[in-house]
This record gives sequence, structure tokens and C-alpha cells, in this order.
Amino acid sequence: MKNLNLVIRKKAIDIANAMVEEGYQENQAIPIATEQAKEWYDNATEAEKQEIKQKTDQALRATDHERSSRPELLDHGVHVLPDGDEWIVKTAHAEQAANRYQVKEEAIERGKEIAKNKGEQLAIHKQSGQIQDVLSY
Repeated sequence: MKNLNLVIRKKAIDIANAMVEEGYQENQAIPIATEQAKEWYDNATEAEKQEIKQKTDQALRATDHERSSRPELLDHGVHVLPDGDEWIVKTAHAEQAANRYQVKEEAIERGKEIAKNKGEQLAIHKQSGQIQDVLSY
């Protein structure tokens, strides 16, 4: 998210916060909110953009913490890891996987999406658990 235009980033945070409040997992809400914020920006009036721009970062953080989401995960890389016969996509230090796949390539594609949206690294692991490749976004 740190690579987004300020207004789009703030709108994405606002949308993601609402989604988390509705029960979405944060790691699912962030990419959806980012795409929705981009679409909103393309259609918003200048007054609407200005309103979001003036919303303080502190107000966004306060709302985020009130909802018990984990914004600190935005600053951690994403990993594609083996888990038995499946492949999981998981943010470093997250308690649970964002997604599970039978096919490694599908997990990698999802991992790329999440890492790009967060502006973080994607670490792709081998079946042995060793890191095979690291992509930076």
C-alpha cells in the first residue's frame, strides 16, 4: 500500500477497516480494498477526494486499532510455503494462512498479488522449506 497515491491509500485503509469490521480476514480485505479504492478514485469527485485526503493518519490508525485488526502485518513479507500436500500463502508473523492451494503456481500468483498490494517481498519456498526465490515489490 505504501506505493499508492495518498488519497487512494487512505481510501483503501478506510475500506479495509470496514471489511475487517464485517468479519473479513485482514489479509483478504487489503487486496480487495486496494482495488476498490483505485476504482473509487477514478469515479470520485474532487470534493470526495479532498475529504479523504484531509482524514488524518491518526484517525485512520485509531479506527484500525479499535477494530483489533493487525496493521503491523503490512510491514511484513509474504511467503508461499508447503503445508503437507498443499501450498499456503502467509504473511510473515501472521497467525494463519491467507490462502491454501493444491497447485504451487496458483499460490505463487496469489502471493504476488498480496505482495504487490502491500509493497513487500514475496518469498517462495521449496517443498523442503528452503527459500527458492525472493521477489520484491
